[in-house]
Amino acid sequence: QLQLVESGGGLVQPGGSVRLSCTVSGGTLDYLAIGWLRQAPGKEREVISCVSYRDVATNYVDSVRGRFIISRDNAKNTVYLQMNSLKPEDTGVYYCATYWDPYSVICTVGAGKNQYNGWGQGTQVTVSS
Repeated sequence: QLQLVESGGGLVQPGGSVRLSCTVSGGTLDYLAIGWLRQAPGKEREVISCVSYRDVATNYVDSVRGRFIISRDNAKNTVYLQMNSLKPEDTGVYYCATYWDPYSVICTVGAGKNQYNGWGQGTQVTVSS
């Protein structure tokens, strides 16, 4: 099981942007199905975006669709989450993780956090003026 490392969070003003990065120590993320999860204060961890094996598909929950973009750079062994038009309700700790079947050409979002594993310590994103 890969252990992933998240970075790139911070304090952002409403309407601003931030890019999160997901890397792995001692392994490779090349083409694997990866998800980004968010845990807002007092709420369950939720899968908000994912990219399937070999980038066949991407998926987003409704609350972030059109604002967030998931992508990867295999040369840098990194998966990104570009977050635009941020809102205060985007505040939370963000995690990346591998899908239970990392070679799946589909991936799921929403309440299925148990379909993902290997997340790290997470990175805090706070959207506030």
